[in-house]
Amino acid sequence: MPELVVISGKGGTGKTSMVASLAVLARQAVLADCDVDAADLHLVLEPQIRRRQTFTGGNKARIKPGHCTACGKCEELCRFEAVYFDGPGNGQAPRTFRIDPAACDGCGVCVRFCADNAIEFGPAVDGEWFVSDTRCGPMVHAQLRPGAGNSGKLVSIVRSQAQQIARERGGGLILIDGSPGIGCPVIASITGASRVLAVTEPTLSGEHDLDRVFLLVRHFGIPVTVCVNKCNLNAEIAQRIERKAQAAGAAILPPIPYDSAVTDAQRKGMAVVELGDSPAARAIRQGWSALCQQIS
Repeated sequence: MPELVVISGKGGTGKTSMVASLAVLARQAVLADCDVDAADLHLVLEPQIRRRQTFTGGNKARIKPGHCTACGKCEELCRFEAVYFDGPGNGQAPRTFRIDPAACDGCGVCVRFCADNAIEFGPAVDGEWFVSDTRCGPMVHAQLRPGAGNSGKLVSIVRSQAQQIARERGGGLILIDGSPGIGCPVIASITGASRVLAVTEPTLSGEHDLDRVFLLVRHFGIPVTVCVNKCNLNAEIAQRIERKAQAAGAAILPPIPYDSAVTDAQRKGMAVVELGDSPAARAIRQGWSALCQQIS
């Protein structure tokens, strides 16, 4: 089953807008939004949730007020400043300690050194993942809670569920909206994928961060295609990016011009290719034709 992962070296390049349009053009691909820290593909595709599951990414500590003797060892040892001396009193102390779950890193040191066995250490719910129906096909997506970790683990769950759905449907394209950057969630999104589509913009930061994307995909041996979005903002940098991409062995899609129709489509909750025959929509359709040959 081919997996096309759309990523960007930085945020704001138009990656998710591109994925929404490709989802429309692909006609019933299996979709996966792996940008679990800030998922927004649902804003365009309006998924109807038919299954939801909690995500447990790791463990958190919790003080049992009835057992705490207020010795302060947990506060002394916590390097994450997650322990506060404002918990409820009990028969042993007028005040006890508590642990802020948002600040707790789950290291377990407080549990190990609590002489009174007053700290529980158990799984923490860090988010949810969903299987939904959209007008473009089934979609797996997720939402990580603010400050929660293990985003790479959640991305792996989203991808595995998308792969399972594709197998049940007898194959077909899996279209993945990845995260910006080159960190853990991006690595979890692209590992083992058929091809990466890197969407960039003609700015110095876009050029710099695309160089990092090239290093990442080269490390994993994944073929990469580059598309310069909003190319007419700076034609010189756009051309320089395409030359760099060719030198790196990347395929090049037709550049997409800056087009107010993209913003109009977003306001209406649509992909730009659904709105009409604007310059951006034409460029994306041309790019999709080229991508079909690359992932076939």
